[in-house]
Amino acid sequence: MELLAPLAETPLARALITSATLYLLVNAAHILGTGMLFGAILALDLRLLGFAPAVPLPPIAPYLSRLAGAGVVLAIVTGFCLFTVRPTEYARNPAFLAKLGLVALGLINVAVVHFGRGWRVVLAGGNPATALRISAMFSIIVWIAAVIAGRWIGFL
Repeated sequence: MELLAPLAETPLARALITSATLYLLVNAAHILGTGMLFGAILALDLRLLGFAPAVPLPPIAPYLSRLAGAGVVLAIVTGFCLFTVRPTEYARNPAFLAKLGLVALGLINVAVVHFGRGWRVVLAGGNPATALRISAMFSIIVWIAAVIAGRWIGFL
């Protein structure tokens, strides 16, 4: 854990620590990234589960997937920036560690779905297979849990 301490002395961390406005903007960008990720993933997962059947999957699935990808990149970059402010404290925080684990599970699920046959079938206009629907349910649970863990960080 102490190996992380030098992160708090980087120019990035010092700028965030000394500027309430910069910290506020980075924090807001982190929330925006999380919202983009979760909103897009939730909409896609619900559609894969059969909600809004009139909305065709082939055109919206790639769009929502890319939007979620942009959100996760923004959330990770800004999250790292925020982490540098108190790296050793965050690394000891069980909620932060839970959040990281849940995000990792969510990203593994994304990789499994996107490299799976079921995703290609959906993009070609086919119906989501049972395995893809199970992945969508898992995704919803994992990303909700990650958001809750993220909020829990400040309470521990």
